[in-house]
Amino acid sequence: MTHAQLETLLQRLTDQLAAALRTEPLDLRAGHRVATKLVASHIASAEALGRTVEVIQLRLVRDLDLVADDIADRMARLLAAIATGYARALRDRTLDEQEAIRRAALIARADAERALRASEARFRHQATHDPLTDLPNRTLFAERLAAVCTEHRDDVHRVGLCFLDIDRFKRINDSYGHQIGDRALVAAAHRLSRAVEPHLVARLGGDAFMILVERSTGTGDVVAVAESALAALAEPVLVDGHDVTVTASVGVVERQVTGTTPDDLWRAAGSTLHWAKSAGGAGWALYDAERDSREQARQALSAAIPGGLERGEFYLDYQPLTSLQDGSVLGVEALVRWQHPQLGVLRPDSFIGLAEETGLIVPLGSWVLAEACREAVGWSAATGEPPYVSVNLAVRQLRRPDLVQEVCGLLRRTGLPPNRLQLEITESMMMSSAEEPVRALRALADLGVRIAIDDFGTGYSNLAYLRDLPVTELKVAGEFVRGLRAPEAADERILASLVSLAHALDLTVTAEGVETVGQAERLRAIGCDAGQGWHFGRPAPADHILARLR
Repeated sequence: MTHAQLETLLQRLTDQLAAALRTEPLDLRAGHRVATKLVASHIASAEALGRTVEVIQLRLVRDLDLVADDIADRMARLLAAIATGYARALRDRTLDEQEAIRRAALIARADAERALRASEARFRHQATHDPLTDLPNRTLFAERLAAVCTEHRDDVHRVGLCFLDIDRFKRINDSYGHQIGDRALVAAAHRLSRAVEPHLVARLGGDAFMILVERSTGTGDVVAVAESALAALAEPVLVDGHDVTVTASVGVVERQVTGTTPDDLWRAAGSTLHWAKSAGGAGWALYDAERDSREQARQALSAAIPGGLERGEFYLDYQPLTSLQDGSVLGVEALVRWQHPQLGVLRPDSFIGLAEETGLIVPLGSWVLAEACREAVGWSAATGEPPYVSVNLAVRQLRRPDLVQEVCGLLRRTGLPPNRLQLEITESMMMSSAEEPVRALRALADLGVRIAIDDFGTGYSNLAYLRDLPVTELKVAGEFVRGLRAPEAADERILASLVSLAHALDLTVTAEGVETVGQAERLRAIGCDAGQGWHFGRPAPADHILARLR
């Protein structure tokens, strides 16, 4: 290869390398081609270059700081190989020609290095900024928050976060389309940035933003930032002729830097945003350590329910439903208990609400139903007229399409007669427009299963809808029974009317929460059929109930 050909080749390779470093998106093959040509032209050996060609690929590594030195080293080696070629081209040239070649080599190297720096700057921006709004992204925000928590560990510096989420943004996308939704999001991002300047605002993704207040002097500072952010979003945004109105919820957390971590701050802000959303949105909520502690405990308890079922930590107690006429036990209500390994015995009000919120009420309710049927079937051998067992059904259970099959399977496997099973539902369940639950109850009633309305009187209290439902019993809420303590109680007149109307519909009535002899006597006087409460017996294990029946 002549000197002129060598110069031409080297210039071409230098231009290719510089062009590759400027190009977006990157052509990862360019570095391979340059290295291959250098080796093929005997300018550099494959061993000397090693994996230097990866200089271009390494630019894609997310954490640039960790590989900056390696990138620089590989770039230097690749450029040095080209420079070596230029040095060979200097031989047998005049001094003027040599100087021209040296200048060309220096210019080429400088051009390539500038291209590398510019390309890295573009990549760094892309890696740390949101492509839609051009705000800092989660990565950059996390870096800055970590730096604040590292640099200011003393008793003076305080830090605050505002976690902002636009309310019901999906409706905007559904109403106007995603293109207008994106433009509204960009407009909201710009408003936020201007309203809370100079604080760092980042888009975390979707319609969620985070604001960092690096040098807070107290809670008031961060609350003021949250209110400024909400005010900035209050005015409608005009997008393609549409007035798009958005509101937002903001979670606010502020504390001393010492004693906290970025993860602690981030999690606290997330919890507080959830509170703001739960309160209806369009406002802010301030972090409350006690509330957060309670909610974490609830979450831990909820997470432990599946394991508790597997380990057999749940069990049933039973409370008698007693005839007000002769004192016989007509039935028993199954009440679930949890023998928690750390917290001891937990009553239903500690965990049923959690199970309903998470959907765990379905496996838990199925276990209660199965266990109640299994234990109740053994009572018939010990008594002439065994009581029925009454089991509460949750809304999610009632709406399951396989409820009828589940109950039929349990009755078949246990041998419990259908008329000895009563399913309790709340009246609010029946006010839904859905037909499936009603059809399921009718199918169960046709089998002979008893259906009761629990806590009657606390919801709609409308007897008219009972004409079309397969109900056999009303269980009147204890609130009415407690009112019987007064000499001339209005609740007594209400109860008397309910009993009379229920009997007209061929329904039996059980009063809940009976605690005294006087209440029992007054209920008997107005014709109530049965009572349930501490006066007749507290919840107890199955063997206690069996002993009483004997």
